[in-house]
Amino acid sequence: MDAITQSTDATDEPTSANGARRSRVSGIDRALQVIDYLYETGEPAGAYAIAKAIKAPLSTVYVIIDDLVEKNMLARSPDGSIWLGARLYHYGLAYARSLDFMGVANREMHDLCRDVGETVQLCGREGDHMLVLAMADGPSPFQVASRVGTRVPLNWTASGRLLVGHLPEAERIDLFKRCARMSPTGRAEVDATALSAAAGKAFQQRLSMQIAESDYAVACIASPVCDRDGKCVATISIVLPEQKVLSDESHYTDRVRASAERIETSMGWRNR
Repeated sequence: MDAITQSTDATDEPTSANGARRSRVSGIDRALQVIDYLYETGEPAGAYAIAKAIKAPLSTVYVIIDDLVEKNMLARSPDGSIWLGARLYHYGLAYARSLDFMGVANREMHDLCRDVGETVQLCGREGDHMLVLAMADGPSPFQVASRVGTRVPLNWTASGRLLVGHLPEAERIDLFKRCARMSPTGRAEVDATALSAAAGKAFQQRLSMQIAESDYAVACIASPVCDRDGKCVATISIVLPEQKVLSDESHYTDRVRASAERIETSMGWRNR
C-alpha cells in the first residue's frame, strides 16, 4: 500500500494512567494537512516546519512528503524545501474548465428556456444514473418532478441514453444489463440490447426523445454536449407536456440541437 493510504500516527499522548488511547490520524488526512499548510502559507517550507505547524511526528511527515513528491503532488527544491506540485496544477485546470463549462451551459439553458417557454435541464451521468445538474423553470404552470440533484436510472430518460451513447456497444450492453430498472409508468425499455441500440442511434442523430417513460404525460427532448474527444459529457433537454411534442415536434428538436451545438462551439469542442 502507498504511504499515504497506510500511514497513521498518534496525535495525543495518554493523559493519565487510566489507559486513554491515543487518537489516530490517517495518512490521507495528514497528506491534506501538508498540502493545506503550503496552500495557506503561500510559500515553500521544509519538512520540520510543516511537521511543527500541523503537529505531526517528523518521521510521518517525511514519509508522506516523499510519497507526494513521487506522485508529483508536491515538488522538492534543491535546498530541500517543499512546494505544491505540477499534478495539483493540472487538477486545478480541470476544475476550472468544469466551472467554465457550467457557466456557458447555464447561459444557454436559460436562453433556451426563454426561447421555447418550457423547462430546460442540464444533465450528467453519475455511475448508473442520470443526474440533474441545473434547471431553468419555464413560465407555464406545468410542474416537473425532477429537480436539481435528482438521480434516476439511465434507461428511464432521453438524456440517460445519450450520456452513454458514445461508449462501445459491448460496454453499453453490459452497463444496461446492470442498471436498467422498471420505471414508475412501466414504459421504460429494460432490454439491454434494445437500450444499447437506441442509445447508439440517438447519439449519432444528436437527439433523444422519451414520452411518458418515467412520468405520466411528461415528455423530454434532449441533445448531447460532446467534448473534443467526442464523448457525451452532458445533455441539454426540454421537459414539457407530451401533447406539445406530439403537436409540434420539430419546433423543439431543432432548438435543443442548436443549443447543444452552441455550448460545444463556446467550449471550442466543435472542431473535433
